[in-house]
Amino acid sequence: MAKDIIHISDSEAANDFASLLDRVSAGAEVIIERNSRPVAVVRSAEAPRGRLLSESIALAEAHAKELGYEPTMDADFAADLREIINSRKPRDLSAWD
Repeated sequence: MAKDIIHISDSEAANDFASLLDRVSAGAEVIIERNSRPVAVVRSAEAPRGRLLSESIALAEAHAKELGYEPTMDADFAADLREIINSRKPRDLSAWD
């Protein structure tokens, strides 16, 4: 998903800082410029969240529809995953007691 990138002058930012923060809160990145040169970037302090599993599934289904077939897992990747799953050990939860 493309994020909105907004360019504004330093005077615009100073005159309506509350509006600038509203835009940042809504997901925009604001580049503040002085004499048409970037001097600051304002973006959300929170790290962007990861993609939900349901979003990943929807993207995969849309991709399969675009391709016209269901992609299959590479045999080497599948073998690596199988090895990881089979080599897992139970977690030691004794420290939790």
